[in-house]
Amino acid sequence: MRAAFLDWGTVSSGGDLDPAPLRAALPGLVLYDDIAPEQVAGRLAGCEVVILNKVELRGSLISAHPGLKLIALTATGTNNVDLEAARAQGVAVCNIRDYCTPSVVQHVFATLLALTHSVREYDRALKAGAWESARHFTMLNYPVRELAGRTLGIVGYGVLGKGVARVAEAFGMQVRIANRPGGAAEPGRLALEELLPLVDVLTLHCPITPATRHLIGARELALMKPDAVLINTARGALVDAPALAAALRAGRLGGAAIDVLAEEPPVSGSPLLAPDLANLIATPHTAWAALESRQRALAEVAANVLDFRQGGRRGRVV
Repeated sequence: MRAAFLDWGTVSSGGDLDPAPLRAALPGLVLYDDIAPEQVAGRLAGCEVVILNKVELRGSLISAHPGLKLIALTATGTNNVDLEAARAQGVAVCNIRDYCTPSVVQHVFATLLALTHSVREYDRALKAGAWESARHFTMLNYPVRELAGRTLGIVGYGVLGKGVARVAEAFGMQVRIANRPGGAAEPGRLALEELLPLVDVLTLHCPITPATRHLIGARELALMKPDAVLINTARGALVDAPALAAALRAGRLGGAAIDVLAEEPPVSGSPLLAPDLANLIATPHTAWAALESRQRALAEVAANVLDFRQGGRRGRVV
């Protein structure tokens, strides 16, 4: 069974992952580190199974390769694959879920603690020689806050949201959950506009849908406390980037940590990468990227492929 991993370099860096599980499921698998859009058709030629992360497979590409039997995603999101075209041609599509929860949860609290303890500010000050000239044994130039007793709001209460909630409760935080945007109200949860004024920290863990695009914009930011923190490790388009940059710049928000942007990589730029946003931590979509999570992703893909070859439907979205 001829198979190719079209964008191996998006999950493995410098050979830090072991592809053995994939090779066991697909002997002869070809790994392509990088791929340009114009190379996709040629590398699909003759393949029965294709593994990909972010490569776009539109309907014309799928229909042009009638021998294709399975598209295996090393991600949860499926927006880069034309699912209707795959369904029409009888091509199975599978994704993976819940493989990177520990990594994302760690990232949420790594950035939250960096913001609430002014870690970056103190580090820069000390490296500039500020401690040597300080009057006291300590420096109190930047604010430090405890998490205990503060309120954390979660939008998206799936496996990731629940993982964040458990750690927040261990810190002594009060957790409040938003109703699913665009969904029915659930007991014990709050509408977003009710939740926002209550939270000290808001963390996003929901997918992009018509109901969630720009879920957090100027209106929603204005409802939040002026010292509140926003964390987005989900999808960039959940947040109106210019509105967030304006709120941070004007001091209407205490800080933000952004791991995702609407365009990745941001070849067109982003307001959230401006150098004057000192109270924003920006990372390049790495919340998921702990070594263990990436290796776990390969194991999940391999399990999906093996199950497909045995006639099963593990991980199937089509």
